[in-house]
Amino acid sequence: MQNKGADMTQKTKANQGKGAIFDLDGTLLDSMGVWDQVDVDFLAKRGIEVPDDYMQKVAAMQFRQIAEYTIARFGLSDTPEALMEEWDHMARVMYATVVEAKPYAREYLESLKASGAKLAVATSLPPMLREPAMKHVGIFDYFDDVVSVDDAGDVGKTEPDVYLLAASRLGIKPSDCTVFEDLLVGMRSAKSVGMHVWAMHDDSSDADWPEICNLADGVMFDFHDAPVIL
Repeated sequence: MQNKGADMTQKTKANQGKGAIFDLDGTLLDSMGVWDQVDVDFLAKRGIEVPDDYMQKVAAMQFRQIAEYTIARFGLSDTPEALMEEWDHMARVMYATVVEAKPYAREYLESLKASGAKLAVATSLPPMLREPAMKHVGIFDYFDDVVSVDDAGDVGKTEPDVYLLAASRLGIKPSDCTVFEDLLVGMRSAKSVGMHVWAMHDDSSDADWPEICNLADGVMFDFHDAPVIL
C-alpha cells in the first residue's frame, strides 16, 4: 500500500480489483459535532447534563442500542421509538443543511473512482440522515453501495459484520479492501478480518489516538494524506 499524498490527477487503473470502504460520521463527514449538540440539547430538555463518558460509550453503538442505553442509564420513561424519532427530527435538518465533507474528501473519492477502485459506505446512520447529508456535500454518486449496521443484522461496529457485508456487495475479498474509519472499535473489527485500515483523526476520538496510531496502516488529518494506491 502506497502512503500519503493523494494525486488528484491520477487517471490510471492502479486500484482495479480493490475496494475502499468508508465510514461517514467523523470520517467522510465533519458531523460528529451534530450528535454532540443533539445529545446536549436532548438531555438538557430533561434537566440532565451530559456525563463525561456518555459520548464515548455510545460512539460505536447503532441507533436503537443508543436509545435503549440512554433510557436505562438516565431512567427515562420514553420508549426507544420515541427517542429515535426525537433525535431524527433534531438531526435531520442539520445533516441536510449544516454538515460538511472533510477536507479533500470529494477530490479523493473522484481520484479513487478514476483509478478503478470500488467504493462503499459502512455506517451506523439510517437512510433518512445519511442520504441527505451525502447529497448535500456532493459525494452520493461516487459510491457503488451503501451499507448500514441495520443491513448487517443490527450488529454494531464492535463486530466486523458491516465491513464484510460491504466487501461482499462490492465483490471484493476482505484482504483487498481498505477501511477508512475514525473509531478505534471499528478499526479493530476491520483488522480482525484482514482488511487494511486508514484512520481519520477526529476530535471525538482524541482519547484513543495513540492506540489508533499503533493499530492503523496509516493515519490522516484530512484526505490530502490518504493513500493513492490501496
